[in-house]
Amino acid sequence: MFRYRLLPACLLSLATLLTAPPALAQDSELFAIKNRWEHITTQTPEDARAKALSSLAGELEVLADRYPDSAETFTWLGIVQASAARAEGGMGALSLAKQARASLERAIQLDARGSDASAYVTLGALYDKVPGWPIGFGDSDKAESMFRQALEVRPNGIDVNYYYAEFLADEGRESEALTHARRAIEGMPRQGREASDEELREEARALADKLG
Repeated sequence: MFRYRLLPACLLSLATLLTAPPALAQDSELFAIKNRWEHITTQTPEDARAKALSSLAGELEVLADRYPDSAETFTWLGIVQASAARAEGGMGALSLAKQARASLERAIQLDARGSDASAYVTLGALYDKVPGWPIGFGDSDKAESMFRQALEVRPNGIDVNYYYAEFLADEGRESEALTHARRAIEGMPRQGREASDEELREEARALADKLG
C-alpha cells in the first residue's frame, strides 16, 4: 500500500524532468547526484563505497556527454572520480585519479571560478596525495597552486582550508598548517554539503590538536 502511494509522486517527478527545459533538467539531475554523493561518502560503509561511487561516476559521464559545456557537471564528475579513487585505494586508484584530473581541468577551462572553485580544491588534493613521477602525477608545487587559487575564491571554505592545512603539515610547515586548520574549524558548511563539511571540520580539529 505504501508503495502505491509513492508511485504518483515518482511519476510526477519523472514527467517534470522529461518536460523541463534542458538547464532545469540538468540542475535536477545534478542535485540528485550531489545528494547521493553526500550520502555515499558520509553514511555508506567503507567497503561498499568504491562500487557505489563508480556507479555514480558512470551516470555523471553520461550527463557530461549530454552537457559538454557545463563546468558544474565536469566539476562533479571529477569530485566523484576522485572520491572513487580514494575509496578504491592502492594502484587501482591511479586510473581513476587520472580521469578525475582530466575532468577537473575541463571544468576549470569552462569556468575557473565555477562551483565556488571546488575543481581547484579537488585538484589540489589529487596533486598532493597521488604518487609523483614515475608512478603518478603528484606534484607539491601544483598542489599548492591549486589550493591558493581556491582560497582566492573561497578563503573561509572548510574544505579548502582543511586540505591545504593537511598539505602544509605534510610539507613540515606546521605554523601555516595550524592557521588553516583553525580557519577550517571556524568555516561555514556549504548548503547541501553539511554532512561532509562537518566531517572535514572534525578532521581539522584533530589536525589542529596535533599541531597545537
